[in-house]
Amino acid sequence: MTQWCPGCGNFAILKVMQEVLAELQAEGTLLENIVLVSGIGQHAKIVDYLKVNSFYSLHGRAVAAAEGIKLANPKLKVIVFVGDGDSYGEGLEHLIFAAKRNIDLTVVVHDNRVYALTTGQYTPTSPLGYKGRSTPTGTHEHPLNPLELLLAAGATYLARGYNARTEQLKGLIKEAILHPGFALIDLLQVCVTFYNQYDHYNQRVYELTGHNPADYNEALSKIKEWDYNSDAKIALGKFYQVERSTFDSFFSGGDTVDRGQLIKTLLERMV
Repeated sequence: MTQWCPGCGNFAILKVMQEVLAELQAEGTLLENIVLVSGIGQHAKIVDYLKVNSFYSLHGRAVAAAEGIKLANPKLKVIVFVGDGDSYGEGLEHLIFAAKRNIDLTVVVHDNRVYALTTGQYTPTSPLGYKGRSTPTGTHEHPLNPLELLLAAGATYLARGYNARTEQLKGLIKEAILHPGFALIDLLQVCVTFYNQYDHYNQRVYELTGHNPADYNEALSKIKEWDYNSDAKIALGKFYQVERSTFDSFFSGGDTVDRGQLIKTLLERMV
C-alpha cells in the first residue's frame, strides 16, 4: 500500500518508472546495475515501491550522494528522485555543480511547487503571491526558472514532463537515463492536497515540435517562454541535448582497479 494522497501525481510517475525499468531490463540492462537515490519528501517514497537498489539521502543531499555512488562505480546507472524544495532550495549548489561537471546522472525533479511533506510552504518554483503555511498573505518572491539555471550551469540534457502526460514522460525518462551525461527532467507533479494545478496545466501545456534540441539559443528561448509565474503556454518535451566528456569518465580507472578488494581493505581498516 502506498502512502500518497488519492490523486497524487506520484502514482503516475511510479507506473512510468515501472515500465521504463521493465523496458531497460528487456533490452539487456541488468537491474542490479541501477541505483535509485532519493531525497526527503513525498517523492522519496517512490524508491520503496520499486524493486531496485536504492539509497535515502539527507534533505538536499541526494545529488551529492548520487555523485559519490557514480564515482565509486562508474558502471552503475544512477537515477535521482528529488523534490523542488529538496533540489532547487536546499540542494541547489550540489545540483549546479553536478551539471557543471556533466557527471553521468539522471535527476528527476518532482516539481509540485510546494513543500507537501510539511503541509504547504512555498518553494523556489512557487509563483509570486502563493499563499501557504509560511506565507499566509502571499509570497513576495518571484519563482526560479530551474531549466534556465541548469542550462547556464552546463547540463547536457534538459526536459520538462507532466504526470498527466505519461506516454511522453516515459520516453523522456528513458532517454534521460540513456543519455551519457548530466540529465535533468523538471517534472510537473501535481499535489492535489496543497497545490492542485491540474486545471491550470491542462489548459496551457503543449508538446514541443519542430524544435532543435542541439541549438543552445533555441533551447534557451523555449525554456524562457514560461517563467513559472505567468499565464504563458507551458512547453513539454526535450529542450536541450548535446554530448561532451563526463566527469566520471576521468576517474573510471579502466579495468585495472579491483573494486571488491579495495572495499574489503577499506572495511578491514575501519574494523
